[in-house]
Amino acid sequence: MSGSRRRKSRTSLVVLVLCLVAGGTWTYLSYTDRPAPPPGVNQVSQADAQQQSTLVDQEDLRIMQTRATLSSALARGGPAAAQARVPHISSSANGRTLVLPQRREPYRIADLERLGQEQFQKQSDDSYVLGINLFLGPGAKLVLQNATGPLVIRMRSEPGAFVSIVGFGASIRINGSAQNPVRITSWDAQARTADTKVSDGRAYLRAVGGELKMSHALVEHLGFWSGPTGGVALTGSDRPTRTAEPVAPAEQASAASDRQRMLLPNGLLVPSRGGDDEIEITDGTGARKVAYRLPEANLVTGVITDTRITGNAYGIFITASDETRIANVSVTGSLVHGVLLHRFARNASVENTTVTGSRGDGFVLSRGTQNVTITGSRAERNTGNGFTISGLPLARGPSASGESLRSFGGSSLISSTARDNGRYGVEIQGGVKPVVQTTEVVGGEMGIVVSKDATDVQISGNRLRGQRSQGIALRDGVLSARVSGNIVRDTQTAIYLRDSKATISANTVQSASLHAVSVLGAADGTAITGNTLGGAGRSALDTARAKGKLALAQNNTAGWQNTAGFWTMVKRIAKPMNLIWFGVILLIVIAALRALRGDGPRVGRRFVSPYEKQMVLEERPAWVLRTAGSETPARRS
Repeated sequence: MSGSRRRKSRTSLVVLVLCLVAGGTWTYLSYTDRPAPPPGVNQVSQADAQQQSTLVDQEDLRIMQTRATLSSALARGGPAAAQARVPHISSSANGRTLVLPQRREPYRIADLERLGQEQFQKQSDDSYVLGINLFLGPGAKLVLQNATGPLVIRMRSEPGAFVSIVGFGASIRINGSAQNPVRITSWDAQARTADTKVSDGRAYLRAVGGELKMSHALVEHLGFWSGPTGGVALTGSDRPTRTAEPVAPAEQASAASDRQRMLLPNGLLVPSRGGDDEIEITDGTGARKVAYRLPEANLVTGVITDTRITGNAYGIFITASDETRIANVSVTGSLVHGVLLHRFARNASVENTTVTGSRGDGFVLSRGTQNVTITGSRAERNTGNGFTISGLPLARGPSASGESLRSFGGSSLISSTARDNGRYGVEIQGGVKPVVQTTEVVGGEMGIVVSKDATDVQISGNRLRGQRSQGIALRDGVLSARVSGNIVRDTQTAIYLRDSKATISANTVQSASLHAVSVLGAADGTAITGNTLGGAGRSALDTARAKGKLALAQNNTAGWQNTAGFWTMVKRIAKPMNLIWFGVILLIVIAALRALRGDGPRVGRRFVSPYEKQMVLEERPAWVLRTAGSETPARRS
């Protein structure tokens, strides 16, 4: 290979390497722009997980068997019903249970002493040790309070055995006072302390339907594995729990209900046709129609106030509820999440509640929740997010249970605080009309993050500082968001928008170190107006990577210092296509320089004709060039 060809090959190789390096750098920047995955929480070994899961299944089976036995006895009537209507002990393969059926008066501490006998006795320190499961049937009432002094109930929870208090369609009331709170804790009699090991199960408190009201209580080290067995749980169902009942013709016109499905005597759950509260079906011969009233769903409700909860698996777990209220509650050291409102929790309020040191998130509003308001609350030093609000639909497409594809929404976070949480301060995933307003977010990887097609989001009047990456981030299909009146400081990028549409107005940015506002990807229709942008970084308004029409107006960037140096400028222009064109131009320049240097056809600095040194053609004899036509007539003859 000639020297000229080697030099051309070497130049092409350099250009190719530059392009690959540029492409790799671009890919890396795009990847690091994505949020970190959620941290693992409550990680356990496979053996412990299997054991706890099995215990949850056994608990569900025990509760269903106890309820079924009670309902069957009451339905049969006679001696069986008479026996079922009085407190009794039910035994099964999954443990012994003290069953408290409905009666006129509520059950109190004195009743538990009498009925539980050695399984509920007062100790020398005036505390009580509960050594048997309690089950309250539909309509039963349990009141735990002590007017003469503090009430302490230690629930047996030791290797191989634990107890629970479960109300099914019942009323559980725990009434303490500021001077005499009610303390409920797990208890390992062998260790003489609360049970802090969850792998073998742990005592818990649960209301299934009905209500749970708790005031001035101390709850410590309850629950394991699942939400219903997580510690303090309010669980219901959005579906009826009893069969439909025949409706007299005179009652059909006035019957009312708010449900749309009903359970027929054959066990089928079908939509209503005859109205909001009834359905008409034909009998076996098709001769007549029968109307059935739709029973109410077994939703739970409750109020928890002035209570301190420590070391539960889930601090408070609520699902399928209506109008629950949590106020003036402190939740500390939960093994999973602090306060979790799960599917079909609606119209709930959380006020002046603090969650600290959970291994998961502080507050969680999961898919299926709607119209939940959190005000004046605080999430601090939790491993995951401070607040998580999800309005995602229960299904994205066809599902075995036929879940709705609609999004949920209407939830809001107002005048609250998220401080020094491991992941984000506030995360909103999907949903319609979520609101984060007048809330303070300190620290964390990011401050307020909105994603997954959330619509009509309002983020206003918040104060954010000290985030490691971004203050307010909207990404992945957010639509019609309004980000206004927020103050963001001491972070890299104050407001970040990616593949989303928003109106960003009247915000104040202080001490940003990368960008004040950064817009990437599809952002057609986004407006950035009237913001005051201060800091020192690459740019105040980073919109070069945005696609679509943006409206930029009246943004004050006088307080921004552009610190983009030489290498920053290089990175801005070092795009793959730019480098390819640069390489092409470089090859042309190199070729020209080689010509000037003497590698081409030149003499000194004077360009000459490329044919100048070619030899002149040799002259041939004249006779050789003669043609046949030039011969004389004599010779031709």
